[in-house]
Amino acid sequence: MAITRDKLRVIAIEEHYYDRELAALFTGLDGKTGGKLREKLEDLGELRLKEMDEAGVDVQVLSHGAPATQKLDGATAVRVARAVNDRLHQTCKARPDRFAAFAVLPTADPRAAADELARTVNELGFKGAMIHGLTGGEHFIDDARFWPIFERAQQLDVPLYLHPAIPHPAVIDTYLKPYHERFPGLLNAGWGFTIETATAGIRMVLSGVFEKYPNLKIILGHLGETLPYLLWRIDHALSRPGNAPVAFRDTFSRHFYVTTSGFFSDPAMLCCIQELGIDRILFAIDWPFVDSSKLGTQWMERIMLSAEDKAKVLHGNAARLLRM
Repeated sequence: MAITRDKLRVIAIEEHYYDRELAALFTGLDGKTGGKLREKLEDLGELRLKEMDEAGVDVQVLSHGAPATQKLDGATAVRVARAVNDRLHQTCKARPDRFAAFAVLPTADPRAAADELARTVNELGFKGAMIHGLTGGEHFIDDARFWPIFERAQQLDVPLYLHPAIPHPAVIDTYLKPYHERFPGLLNAGWGFTIETATAGIRMVLSGVFEKYPNLKIILGHLGETLPYLLWRIDHALSRPGNAPVAFRDTFSRHFYVTTSGFFSDPAMLCCIQELGIDRILFAIDWPFVDSSKLGTQWMERIMLSAEDKAKVLHGNAARLLRM
């Protein structure tokens, strides 16, 4: 089955951009993020649309690149997040046929973040929000201080996308040093991103937040940050005597969705299907952090799935979850 715009709609839901005001506030290792891709990240017009057309992508759900607003202080984050979201809204408003959006949230001020989520969904038509790594570089999002955000997401019936950022400096020093100097990819997609975001996903299940908010929906990129592969083992380990009661595998499978962003592997995809079911897998490319947008759609064209299942991954599941 050839994937063409005539035959099958394609919605890609982890596609990044940079807002110049926000990106100018990145410091340290974060200030190097993007690198040679900066021109693509800042483009919300001709260049981006050209690559979308070449890959057969109909709609990108736009999200700011890491660490977005997560490392800003509360007052700055509130001000900047509102301005960034308003500008992104103008982009989507100009091309509603090609672009939708996830909001940035000022998580350093959780109640303001909840209010900004509501504003962007109710007034700007955003599809949810993306949260990048540790707030303030220190705090995982499962902490009870952030639960007003989850409460509001449940009320609005929108998902929150947990996206990686560069790990905590202590993790870099202990786990990745000295190899990250010769292999900087270890800091991000090579391993560091997985360490941080898989840990965030595990902590979410253990925190009890899903018992408090039983309709909360969480998205993880990169085919679930290894967690689908590990679900049985984690669940088995936590079921042993001495652990507090937790239905880890069942809870994860009920509340989490995963995307294909930057991870176009047949075995990994089949593992996710077997653990979570086809209805919880959504298509994403991770533009522009892959060599070519075509990698994702070409992979979906050849992978051994039925036409019905391909349609679910490429657009049906996103249309249902994000009401598109």
